[in-house]
Amino acid sequence: MTELSAFAEVQAAYERGDHDDVLRRTEAILAERPGDDAAHELRARALLALGRVREAESEAEDAVRLDPDEIRYHELLADVLASEGAHRDAADEYRRLAAGNPRQADWTVAEARERLGAAQPEMGTEAARRALRLDPGNATAQLALAQGLTRLGQAQPALEAALRAASLLPGDPAAEETLADARWLTGEVSAALEAYRTLSARLDGAAREGIMRKARTLVGQRSGWLGRLVAGIPFLFGVALRNGWLSVS
Repeated sequence: MTELSAFAEVQAAYERGDHDDVLRRTEAILAERPGDDAAHELRARALLALGRVREAESEAEDAVRLDPDEIRYHELLADVLASEGAHRDAADEYRRLAAGNPRQADWTVAEARERLGAAQPEMGTEAARRALRLDPGNATAQLALAQGLTRLGQAQPALEAALRAASLLPGDPAAEETLADARWLTGEVSAALEAYRTLSARLDGAAREGIMRKARTLVGQRSGWLGRLVAGIPFLFGVALRNGWLSVS
């Protein structure tokens, strides 16, 4: 089989989602040509799809090492790092990519998202603003800006940014949660609690648990003695929130 046809087979396997076949075929290619950067790339993508993120990182790093000028490999490495939860390293990689192409907004948006994940809200806010200068209507960048400003405690700017994010992302739970957070920050606590109540009815799993924690904290801080008592009993709090029996001021 020629080199070209071998890679055509690997690409076909990847496109049909047969990631185990991709790994088998690229292993054979690398046995013959250990320095084949494209094989490492395809292995990284297959491993990432299989959830084997640490192995994907190693393969992506090999691809970058073998061809450091290939932008696609750096973007792949950044994506793998983000999937692994290495938010700061991913943000640094996205920033380097953006520096090489300052008119490309997507990498700056990705940097903003990862900065927030790395608990770097000031840097995340700055990256979001850079992205919005390139693409003023970018909803993801607007949401990142609102989230960063909220975490920095900048109440009125956070509310303004969150209102715009919500208008760009109608019905998006993250945008609605951020708007509720910003309303809480500005003292609009009743509106914030109502937003948390609505979201808790729509979400499930970890996302719902996060909303419930915020709602309990808000009620514990801004309700009367009975509300504070209910907030300390999770099951009862869930029933009270769902039925709209709680109030804050």
